[in-house]
Amino acid sequence: EYTYDTATREFKVTLDPKYNNNFVYVNYKIWLDTEAAVKKGSVRNTAVMTVGKIREHFAKLSGADFTEPITAGIFVSIVAWASYQRSEDETPYWRTLKANGELNAKYPNGIEAQKEKLEAEGHTIIQKGRKNIRYYVKDYENSLFDLK
Repeated sequence: EYTYDTATREFKVTLDPKYNNNFVYVNYKIWLDTEAAVKKGSVRNTAVMTVGKIREHFAKLSGADFTEPITAGIFVSIVAWASYQRSEDETPYWRTLKANGELNAKYPNGIEAQKEKLEAEGHTIIQKGRKNIRYYVKDYENSLFDLK
């Protein structure tokens, strides 16, 4: 079941009962909104944000209970690759982290490139795990940008 607002071109979708009938935010221009949110976070050159915080921001703006996580992750990747491929108007996608401050292997040139950019901005990157190695921004919470 869904409702559609013709003025904003937004859908409010009620999910099936296993999701407690919460409303999810779905918008045809979410990737543009995502890019704007990532750029907004670049006000401070060391500010980082998480995909989860972007999702919370969109849900709050639209009056939804949450934003669909897979779609949001895909659009963050689209923003990263679009920025990487253009020579001007760069979006600082490398400052957008996964949950718990984890670096994103799906960004252009992988984790090493993101790690290099973040370290150049003064962030400390830590490694966790022995077999399934993951990288995180140490104390990322202290550098989170508030999208309000």
